[in-house]
Amino acid sequence: MEKLLEQLVAKLQAAFGDRLVSVVLYGSAASGDHQPKFSDYNVLCVLTQIARAELAASEAIFQWWRAQGSPAPLLLTEAEVTGSTDCFAVEFHDIQRHHKLLYGKDVITGLAVDDCFYRAQVEHDLRAKLLRLRQKAAGMLSEPDQLRRLLADSVSTFCVLFRHALSLHGVEPPVTKREVAHAVSAMFSVDSLAFERLLDIREERVKSREVDPVSVLDAYLKGIENVIDAVDRLEK
Repeated sequence: MEKLLEQLVAKLQAAFGDRLVSVVLYGSAASGDHQPKFSDYNVLCVLTQIARAELAASEAIFQWWRAQGSPAPLLLTEAEVTGSTDCFAVEFHDIQRHHKLLYGKDVITGLAVDDCFYRAQVEHDLRAKLLRLRQKAAGMLSEPDQLRRLLADSVSTFCVLFRHALSLHGVEPPVTKREVAHAVSAMFSVDSLAFERLLDIREERVKSREVDPVSVLDAYLKGIENVIDAVDRLEK
């Protein structure tokens, strides 16, 4: 993957020239918790300005990058990075905690993240993801392969948000998703087995068909609800 990242940076440099401030890899690929079949390579691209010309210059690069199996890079100006930490506290805490500078100026390490809406954003994101999970699962209960894939895909997102729930409770969050599952189990009375079984699928410790998704669903949903309740009970 290093070669592909180098190619991406070269393409961005060629497209933007001195308008390119920084290219940052973040997420599981930067933390060492990347699972090839499930995880993406997440990239932040910081520019001096973003208008139609910059979007046009991005088109071919982003199409090429998506063809490699990862989402298009995030495009932000340097001013937006420093000015939007209050409404994107979850995202910037994640990027700040685990990132790798691929090119240019380090706009992340010393960034002051405004936590004024942090608790509310964590609760909002957890509730929104849970609602979406219920919507999708309701149409898949008779389709175990689809349900299994849905749950295995979703567990990564919930583990990321669980890190923030732990942070809000004064706990330094672990790096790996499995360690996070153990930590929330201890703190929020969550049955970690359901999460571990889904992580077993992601980490290819078991064949996916060995995990019955219906049998883990109740404990999985209840665990998410317990974490949401714990975040909700914090002083607002």
